[in-house]
Amino acid sequence: MKIPILLPNIFDHPFTYKSSDANLKLGDYVEVPFGKSTKVGIVWDEFEKNKNKEYLIKNVIRKLQVPSLNLETINFLKWFSEYNIVPIGMSLKLHLLSNEAIETQNKEELEKYNKYEKPNKIKLSSEQLNSVNDITINDNKFRVHVIQGTTGSGKTIVYFNSLKKKINEGFQGLILLPEIGLTGEFQKKFKEFFGFDAAIWHSSITKKNKKIIWNGIATGKIKVLIGARSSLFLPFFNLGIIIVDEEHDQSYKQDEGVIYNARDMAISRASFANIPINLVTAVPSIETFDNIKKGKYLHSRLYKRYLDANLPNHEIVNLNKNNLKNSSWISDKTIEKVKNHLDKNDQALFFVNRRGFAPYVLCKKCLKVHTCPNCSINLVYHKKKENLICHYCGYKKKLIRKCNDNKNCEYVFSGPGVERIYDEVKKIFPDKKITIFSSDTMNKKSSSEILDKIKNNKIQILIGTQLISKGFHFPNLNCIVVIDIDLTLQGHDLKAAEKNLQLYHQLSGRAGRTGKPATVYFQTYNIKSNVISQITNINPDIFLEKELILRKKNNLPPFERFISIILSGKSEKKIETFAYKLKDKLEKNLNAKILGPVIAPIFKINKNFRFRILIRSKKTQKIQKHLSNILSNFKNHKEIKLAVDVDPISFN
Repeated sequence: MKIPILLPNIFDHPFTYKSSDANLKLGDYVEVPFGKSTKVGIVWDEFEKNKNKEYLIKNVIRKLQVPSLNLETINFLKWFSEYNIVPIGMSLKLHLLSNEAIETQNKEELEKYNKYEKPNKIKLSSEQLNSVNDITINDNKFRVHVIQGTTGSGKTIVYFNSLKKKINEGFQGLILLPEIGLTGEFQKKFKEFFGFDAAIWHSSITKKNKKIIWNGIATGKIKVLIGARSSLFLPFFNLGIIIVDEEHDQSYKQDEGVIYNARDMAISRASFANIPINLVTAVPSIETFDNIKKGKYLHSRLYKRYLDANLPNHEIVNLNKNNLKNSSWISDKTIEKVKNHLDKNDQALFFVNRRGFAPYVLCKKCLKVHTCPNCSINLVYHKKKENLICHYCGYKKKLIRKCNDNKNCEYVFSGPGVERIYDEVKKIFPDKKITIFSSDTMNKKSSSEILDKIKNNKIQILIGTQLISKGFHFPNLNCIVVIDIDLTLQGHDLKAAEKNLQLYHQLSGRAGRTGKPATVYFQTYNIKSNVISQITNINPDIFLEKELILRKKNNLPPFERFISIILSGKSEKKIETFAYKLKDKLEKNLNAKILGPVIAPIFKINKNFRFRILIRSKKTQKIQKHLSNILSNFKNHKEIKLAVDVDPISFN
């Protein structure tokens, strides 16, 4: 009997095999020979098309002892491939674990996810109870419900109650988080509420543990998974609800390899499974806000913070009147304000959204900047590691360099990073415990210990990047200083204003969470800018309304579809020639506006030159299907990589 088998590779079709097992059915995991090796695949529902030449049909080796992949997930993988213009074999690759389907695991290893302790009882406010009722009514089918709440209003407890109902009904749950650094702290909060452990899934989990979890999810022995975007593709046995926390967060966008937006794909997965999905946020993304306004998404709002704590005040420190001293990034007025808070036993946070010590390193003699040899960007100096590092390709080098006079270069460090602010704060407050809070420090084993010290006020001052704005609860943090708001507003990103709104609302929400008076101080030269007043307004909808009007007027997303094509390779001339040929092909065959090709803003990454083409079309058109056909029939140059980004959020 001939049977189609989909394999995890770059092909956009299944392969034909023979099997004597008449019981093989759609979704079964099988082991098959492929070339000189064996591969794991899935029994598919359609054969390879347009296969004219004769070929030897090999036999299926065996069926794996794993529950079959359900039809809802199969249909989701098909749709995912079509929407993101990805070969279906690559979608299957996302689903399998290192190209494997994991068979039986030691029962004892799965038992820890079913050990039960008495959970903490948490009394809900009337506002929270109303939201719980809203999101649990008619939750037996697909619907998108947005839980929007002021930071510190208890959104997590609201959706925990929604998840609890589904678990009690025998379903599994998936909670998506945008950052790896959030999962450890979140896991503790989960266990306090539910009394058992959720499984954790992200890139730093060991392969051994991933095997246990993959099998536990496939067999239904794990009830809840907390994970990063890749967890969306796991083989849930009986998925009953999906929750996307911080739905607005840009980290949900996968921008390497297979490119996709995990939030949008989560909504589609919920739709195919006919289950509810909750999007959780303090400030919705512009796309989510538009869907709320159109009535496509249901919406619950939490206005009150826990224990009726007030939101922090906002103060501008005018740097035109309070000049910065040489080699300083903190004004005397700011220092005075911080001292007042520290005297009251408050914690203080200095916020600067840059890792390392300085983003630019310039020799004052030869005027040469340290740049990456592989990428068209500057190297960032990390003082602690004593290295210059490229944040794109990972290239590292030492700071010492010979100048034109054959002596060592004499450096000027331009711009502040967290390490530079740390050094300055340490000089100002030598008797205080200070720590850096960034992805360089909080993805390590010691991060749990650091969080405990912060909560217990054993660390008085934090120097943090945007990671600190995401979901952490610091009871003593009542003073936040934004070091460089003028610098953070620069850039050419379509979503820059929206991102700033979300970032500073989230950041402000870290302060004053237990009721004490709190203040966020913005250091700025540009006191006339209305940006600060917009991003600190208690009602972010005012900004989002204006932004939607602006987007509609200019036919920008979410009112028009953008698709970006990124071409990269070793030869700049070959890519440019190829790009113009592709543009010509697209203009002749695609009913859309084709912009470019242009040099990418970051022209070279990892020794590859980059050009971009942007396609703009109406959302009603089935543009992806037409584009996929054009690209599959267009002869690609073997030295040029072509990547497609549907609904891009960055144009680097």
